[in-house]
Amino acid sequence: MNAQHSQTINMRLFDKTMILIICALVIWMPIPLGSNRIWALAILEFAIVSLAIAHVAYCFKHNSLLLRYRWQKHLLIAPGLLLVYLCLQLLNWFPSIDTVDAYQTAQQLLKTFCFIMFILLLSQYCQHQQALRWLLIAIILSGCLQAFYGTLLNLLQLESSPIFGYHDGDRAKGSFVYQNHFANYLALCLSIAFGWLLSELKTTKYEYDLRQRLVDLLSTLFSRKLILRLAIVIMVIGLILSRSRMGNAGFFTALGFVSLLSMFIYRRPPTLFKPLVVSIFILDLLIVGSIFGVDKVKQRLEDTSFSSETRDEVVIDSIPIIQDHLFTGTGGGSFYTVFPQYQPQFYSGFYDHAHNDYIQFTVEYGVVVTGLLGLWVLYCLWLACRTMYLRNNKLYKGIAFGCAMAIVHMLIHCTVDFNLQSPANTLLFLTILTLCWLVRYLPSDNQKRVK
Repeated sequence: MNAQHSQTINMRLFDKTMILIICALVIWMPIPLGSNRIWALAILEFAIVSLAIAHVAYCFKHNSLLLRYRWQKHLLIAPGLLLVYLCLQLLNWFPSIDTVDAYQTAQQLLKTFCFIMFILLLSQYCQHQQALRWLLIAIILSGCLQAFYGTLLNLLQLESSPIFGYHDGDRAKGSFVYQNHFANYLALCLSIAFGWLLSELKTTKYEYDLRQRLVDLLSTLFSRKLILRLAIVIMVIGLILSRSRMGNAGFFTALGFVSLLSMFIYRRPPTLFKPLVVSIFILDLLIVGSIFGVDKVKQRLEDTSFSSETRDEVVIDSIPIIQDHLFTGTGGGSFYTVFPQYQPQFYSGFYDHAHNDYIQFTVEYGVVVTGLLGLWVLYCLWLACRTMYLRNNKLYKGIAFGCAMAIVHMLIHCTVDFNLQSPANTLLFLTILTLCWLVRYLPSDNQKRVK
């Protein structure tokens, strides 16, 4: 009996240690240039593989399952198919399924494998509400650190960043190399922060009573909700200072769209839901934004034209590649190699990515695999909406709202940028997709777990 009790304590300790290390990785991954350099990505991959080995060894030692629930296997189907397809491209066993750049495809294969291991670990060890809260804290803390660092450097107007020596110019970048990746990362963190804040609001309906409304408002302001609200303000400041047009437009569009959608989905929306959404637009966008230069973002949007941009030319010039490799693609990570062969003229800038993730995925993997991955993302969005409709757990419903916001934002932002080519952004987005499954299928802590 004592041996069994001791084993149970060890299992809980191991689970807690694993989720804390995963949370530490979430905070770490954007710090070394968004993990978008070979050495930084190698550190991230080594950490994930080490955790995966520890997980397998622990399961083997205690004769436990690598995956506890059936839904975890379903979660891994789409990324697993991508991994298999990358293997086929690299091995060239079937006609037309090959790659024009074996080295880049091998790198993409390794990166995809590590990402799948991260999804597996996250779904395995984030199995209760306390673990979910730890993960949310890690995501929001990571976003706040990036926003604070980016804002500080932008306001100080330093010649170069003190750690990596990059010149930020007049646009905040945090520890990222590219300001739009920084904006996208903050928008994803903001979505999760807003969802968690939403879950903290009361859903009990009262008769109209001005005194009760004031009491509710004050209790919202002077509680732990205030910390979340301040975190949102900090990240909005960083987002605005990035001067990213689609980063800002995509976030506020996603907030408005999902808020409107939730009006039809929520059975009992929080009593202060509408004032909270309005406060984001009025307090953060107009008041805080006017202090930190939202007018410059507006000016950049107004000055945007196809004649001054070359991103649209990259997209247009990529279409012949898709036509020539419609179903099979040119190989994972091969856009940089194959695009110069189709480029009719040199542009003002250098493009190693398509600045449109839909185009780049179609070029590298073909329409079939890209379509399957797109359906997987949309299914995750559907799971988030179902959670908002079916679940009674306030935390799960709030997380689902934040996940839906993040997915809508990513779907918008990926039309003009290559956010899914940045490891930190990709891994955070995969974390959010995994959360869609967790909050849909995990029972409440006071309920019996069923497989």
